[in-house]
Amino acid sequence: MQELILKKCSSCGALVKVINDCHCPCQIRCCDKEMITLKANSVDASMEKHVPTFAVVNNSLKVNVNHVMDEDHFIEWIMFVTEDKEETVYFKPGDIAEAIFPYKEGILYSYCNKHGLWSQEVYSKDE
Repeated sequence: MQELILKKCSSCGALVKVINDCHCPCQIRCCDKEMITLKANSVDASMEKHVPTFAVVNNSLKVNVNHVMDEDHFIEWIMFVTEDKEETVYFKPGDIAEAIFPYKEGILYSYCNKHGLWSQEVYSKDE
């Protein structure tokens, strides 16, 4: 499974998806600073829910993030990464953070504008 690499600017908040990470001393920069590599959380220790949950329905994944969708605090997107594909559904305040993807093994990601990146693994039906 290809690893999802996201980098965030600590100054302006820009978020960049990296296809092939830089391993030289220059690093990926924004606002004259090295961008921070985000690591996905998978344990939901806060009051709001961030970890994407799913149900398998008719060979599809119905994904939900049970989270507030306020103007200043919301889930920006849900992404499903499999061996050969990435699919992303974007949200705005007031939306319901739900998505449907074809069922297969992979990793679900959700991104909260305040609390960052979260993940949940999707196993095969046999596990």
